[in-house]
This record gives sequence, C-alpha cells and structure tokens, in this order.
Amino acid sequence: MRSDQEIMELILHRAQSDPRILAAYLKGSRTNPNVPKDIYQDFDLMYVVTETESFRANPSWLEEFGPIILKQEQDDAFGYGERFGIQGNYQDGYSWLLLFADGSRIDVGVETREAMKRGAWRNKLFLPLLDKVCCLPDLPASTDEDFHVKRPTQAQFQGCCKEFFWCLCDVEKGIARDELPFAMTTYNTLVRDMLEQMLCWYIGVTTNFSLSCGKLNKYFKSLLPQDVYRAYVNTYSSGDYTHLHQAMDTARSLFHQIACFVGQALDFPYPQEDEDGCAWYLDWVRSTQTSSDHT
Repeated sequence: MRSDQEIMELILHRAQSDPRILAAYLKGSRTNPNVPKDIYQDFDLMYVVTETESFRANPSWLEEFGPIILKQEQDDAFGYGERFGIQGNYQDGYSWLLLFADGSRIDVGVETREAMKRGAWRNKLFLPLLDKVCCLPDLPASTDEDFHVKRPTQAQFQGCCKEFFWCLCDVEKGIARDELPFAMTTYNTLVRDMLEQMLCWYIGVTTNFSLSCGKLNKYFKSLLPQDVYRAYVNTYSSGDYTHLHQAMDTARSLFHQIACFVGQALDFPYPQEDEDGCAWYLDWVRSTQTSSDHT
C-alpha cells in the first residue's frame, strides 16, 4: 500500500500541473484531530477549478492516481449522489469515489470557484493544500463541531419515543404474519434507528453535547459505558424469530433505561403510557400465536 506522502504527492502534482485547477483542499476524517488515524482512511479531496465539464467529459485524468478497481460517481443510480440529494447542477461541482489496487481510497471532487465561495461542498473540516490564486477562505483550525450531537427539543424526544414503540409493534405484527423481510427491515431501519438516536442524546448529555458519534455512530463502542454497549450489541438479531424477540426485548429495556436518563437530564417527561401501550400490544400478539415454529 502506498504511503500517505506518496498519495499527497500525486494529489499536489495533479493540482500544480493542471491549469484548470486553481486550488486544492482536504476535508473529512483526515482533517479531524479527534479521529484515530489508520490505513483505511479515505483522502477526501476537493479541487477548485475553472469549470467542471472538461473533467467530467474525459475522466481519464483520475487514472493518474493509480489503477482503479472500483469507482462510483455522483450521477450513478442508487449511489451517494442520489442518497444525499446532490444529483444535478453538475456545472457547479462533481465528484467520484475511487478505490485503487493497493487498497488506497480517494474521494475526489471538482467545484467552481463560485461554488467554493458559497461553501456548498465545505464544512469546518477543512485543510488547504494548495492555492494558486488566493481563492481559498481563511478559516479557523479544522473542527468536527458541525457533527456534534445536537441537544433535542422536547418534541423531538417525545417523537423519538413514540416512533420507537409504534414501530416495535409493527415488528411484532410482522413476526405474527411470518413476514420476515417486513419484520427485520422495520426493526433494523426504524426501531434501531430510534434506539441509536436516543443513545446519541445520552452521549450528548454525558459530554455536554461536545462530541460526534461518527458516521453511522461508529464510535459507540468507545463513547458508551461497557454495560450499555454490551446491551446495544445484543439488540442485533439473526433471522430466527426467537432471537429477534430476544433482541426486541433487549432493545425495549435499553431504550427505557437510556430514555429515562436523557429525559431526566433534560427535564423532559418520559411517555410511560406509550411504553405501556406497546408492551400490552406485544404481549397480546404473542398470546394469539399458535405453537407453530416460524424459525
């Protein structure tokens, strides 16, 4: 695998030798002082350019970074462009995600000077690399404060609780009907999302809302108490209904514990009646089931 220095030399050489490129900067984890460094980090690179169309029309320039074994770009169907709502208006900016044969990754974008001034592609994770025309902004030291856990309102807290309990009822209904895809998808994408949101607020409360949980909450293991994290791990389930029920019950118990803590810390009332209604429904649905084995 190439060293960071070798990759940086390629990045800078491209910028210095191409008259269409006015400036270059990094964003993302490599600019974040709070992120542990390892060999898997991407280079989140942005070139400020005179125009974007020539870069898109002939993307062979990307091969100068090395042999590409996998590429995704902004206008690919079902890709990150669609997921983040940034498809279209490619005259202002465009990007590619590149995986190279040695395991290195560069996520490279091009944006016009005007788009850079608007800050559409920027946040406070910003590290200037090269500025040929003095166009890059003079920003404070790179920080991840834009991604810190945000203090919830009472309405958000209450809504999170209601969504958790309501969707948990839907999971139980899916199990009763032997509709595994519906039950598992509802559990993993709706129920556990609300559990993770509450865990993020717990971390926010215990750190005075001064930290980020990382992309998709990847720092939970280091930020949560060990017993809480172990319980969280046990909320994952296999496709076995017995195991799914166990995971659901663990999720209910953990959600109650964490939500009560967050509610008390923020002086928000915990909706015990919602939890009680959910518990009644889960017990009722399970009582209607025969002894047939859905596993």
